[in-house]
Amino acid sequence: AKHLAELPGWTKETMTRDELDIAPGGQVMQTVPPKNRKEILELFDKNVAAAREALTKASDDAVFFKPWSLLNNGNKIFTLPKIAVMRGFVMNHIVHHRAQLGVYLRLNNVAVPSLYGPSADEGSM
Repeated sequence: AKHLAELPGWTKETMTRDELDIAPGGQVMQTVPPKNRKEILELFDKNVAAAREALTKASDDAVFFKPWSLLNNGNKIFTLPKIAVMRGFVMNHIVHHRAQLGVYLRLNNVAVPSLYGPSADEGSM
């Protein structure tokens, strides 16, 4: 759930920067773990708001086709147009982890919430 709350923030990192080093100076980037559900939801809401703002400011197609690089301790891992990063490393990543969370909930007998309409756990429509 924490990772899902962080992922929309990748939009801001992609749209407002030309590169991101995940281990600057050899130190892997760390985030503060949320203590409870309220903090996870607050993190998600904050990152969604930042993502929307970054996308609104990037209205020019030239921004979406500008190259973006992922680095690890200064070493380039890949470079892709920002539009490809948004699709492959932001949106698809979110979909992947939402599905994982749904399986985790189901395996723990927790009702799966609505994603694209009512889930099987919410009863008939």
